[in-house]
Amino acid sequence: MNKYSFKNIDLTNFLFLLLTPITAVALVLSWIHTDGFSWGQVLLASMLYFVTGMSITAGYHRLFAHKAYDVHPLAKLIFLIFGAAAFQNSVLKWASDHRLHHAKVDSSEDPYSIEEGFFHAHMGWIILKKNGEIKDRYARDFLSDKMILWQHNYYFFIAVVAGLILPALLGQYFFDSWLGGLAVGGFARVVFVHHCTFFINSLCHYIGTTPYTDTNSAKDSWFMALLTFGEGYHNFHHFFQTDYRNGIRWYHFDPTKWLIGILNSSGLATKLKRTSHEKILAARMQMKIKNLNDKIAADSKFQNEIDALKSRVLESLKTFQELKNQYKMTKAKEIREKMLKAKSDFHSTLEAWDLYLRYLQASHAF
Repeated sequence: MNKYSFKNIDLTNFLFLLLTPITAVALVLSWIHTDGFSWGQVLLASMLYFVTGMSITAGYHRLFAHKAYDVHPLAKLIFLIFGAAAFQNSVLKWASDHRLHHAKVDSSEDPYSIEEGFFHAHMGWIILKKNGEIKDRYARDFLSDKMILWQHNYYFFIAVVAGLILPALLGQYFFDSWLGGLAVGGFARVVFVHHCTFFINSLCHYIGTTPYTDTNSAKDSWFMALLTFGEGYHNFHHFFQTDYRNGIRWYHFDPTKWLIGILNSSGLATKLKRTSHEKILAARMQMKIKNLNDKIAADSKFQNEIDALKSRVLESLKTFQELKNQYKMTKAKEIREKMLKAKSDFHSTLEAWDLYLRYLQASHAF
């Protein structure tokens, strides 16, 4: 039976996803013809794209769905208002769907499983009636949160005011064109944010690498991070889902992580959750072991040596981290010297482990 048969389709969601891009194109053309093109309107739309998109990634996703940190009520209110302006449903619905996705990833119970095809994971799941209900099991904590319930109860009103009327008013006030504000900052921005978010469910389970786990389809991709406010480091996220970061390196493009860090520095975000270096490294090392040549994996002699080197690496990292924390508290010169030596020992043991794995792979390549 075709799951996209007419009787299985949520007509409201189907028409919304179909008509918003058509409306966006029509309004943009009408605006250019009537009022003339303005880069100011594009700048306004870009700012709204940032605010609404980050309200989804930093708010709906990392704050509400995963509770990776806490925020001041003011920041929470901004996330709720401009998250609604992204027209992706209320937090209650969005976050409960996302929790179900993590709990049942790649299974028939996963609402946007990539196993059911790219289109389904990207947006097809949204137009199915069966995905319209809120799964209470994954939303219990939200039901006692007055701000979340307020947003859920008045979601459509908030979305229209913040997502469409506000851009039109701003467009009129700053650039003498309410039509330009509605067309670019309203409808075109909604469509763009939609598909950037949808890419997290589709392309982030389709393109990239699996450095932390191969137990699910989530992938790490620096390219996808550019399109999704840092959500492209999705393999890491699926294995360490309560971490407030997706890109853990300083050079990883993760503006959502940077925003949360800024909120933390200003006192608006607290209790940021971070996965320990030891757990992250252990996951990476385990994946490298799993990717070894089958002949190596079957030989207990090699496995014993690999495990021994792995234990030395993790122990040296633990020692380094303990001394690093001690130095942060004491700033003592002798602790610093021990810390630097421990850091050197860690890098040496890690390099020895990597070299041994490369040697084994090269010597058993044929």
